[in-house]
Amino acid sequence: MRFILTAALAALVGTAVHAQPLPKTQLKIVGGLSNLAPYTDFEKPFWTNTVPALSGGQITADIKGFNEMGLKGPEMLRLMSQGVVEFGTATLSYFASDDPINEAVDLAGLTTDAKTQRQVVAAFEPVYEKLYGGANGVKLLGLSPYPAQVLFCNADMKGLADLKGKKVRTSSRTQAELIEALGGTSVTMAFGEVVPAMQNKVVDCAITGSMSGYSAKWYEVSTHLVALPINWNPQIHAVNQKAWNRLDPKVQAFLKTNIDKMLDAMWDGAAAQTQLGFDCNSGAAACPQPVKGKMVLVQPSEADRALLKKTMQDTVLPKWAARCSAQCVSDFNATIGKSLGLTARK
Repeated sequence: MRFILTAALAALVGTAVHAQPLPKTQLKIVGGLSNLAPYTDFEKPFWTNTVPALSGGQITADIKGFNEMGLKGPEMLRLMSQGVVEFGTATLSYFASDDPINEAVDLAGLTTDAKTQRQVVAAFEPVYEKLYGGANGVKLLGLSPYPAQVLFCNADMKGLADLKGKKVRTSSRTQAELIEALGGTSVTMAFGEVVPAMQNKVVDCAITGSMSGYSAKWYEVSTHLVALPINWNPQIHAVNQKAWNRLDPKVQAFLKTNIDKMLDAMWDGAAAQTQLGFDCNSGAAACPQPVKGKMVLVQPSEADRALLKKTMQDTVLPKWAARCSAQCVSDFNATIGKSLGLTARK
């Protein structure tokens, strides 16, 4: 995936505007999962290479993935709020049990392409800025996606209708609700447990990012990959507000400008890596990796797309609205709902 990284970093460096010298600043960052592409190809090189290069060595940063720090993920928002973590990255779904509003931009079946997903995120971002910024004292810097979350199955699959009667590993509540509505059985298990579970038929299918599944060699234990995005598992990038306020205004402006460019690269990367995952798991010639899978790539039919949309509208959206607050539902309708022509009802 380094070709994506190189192009992204070159674009950042090439468009940098060098203003007056910045004050010496050292930052500490707790990034996303350290073994996945958003961290290895974007976050880590951005903070350790790009930021020092663009600042003439004036701004430097240490970064570790939250898993390297011994953290699980759900505590990240609290730690940023307390100032224990200054700059941090965390997956939104980790906070869904605390407040269902964190599921709003990533309901299973809501969007099936990266461009539309980014429009959804942009529409709802002001709501999250207000939510995190109030009593939480966390400044939202932006959101980025993982590659599309898709179905890997160790079973013959021609489309979504074939999920009926199958056991499916899911990683979020709305994924589980979608699978149950399609006639499958949702199973909760850690990512690292999926390979033996697939081998032993504990589960028939599992949902993860197309490249995450490739990196974990799911192509060795599954036969069919359904090329229809279920959701995108977005992450928030944020900073403790007091820590941000302590930074020189020139440093704040420099960071905001370049973090925005990093996020642009991550969105482009998610779309590219989604396709890369399809190519590498199925053994397509376009895959640049030395090891390729031999999975059957199942292209979604119009009936699949229609079924996904209908299930989201008839089941996933109403169930989510029932557990979110009235204000949350109102905010959804005024932003995401308006953008996609959807109405959630409390």
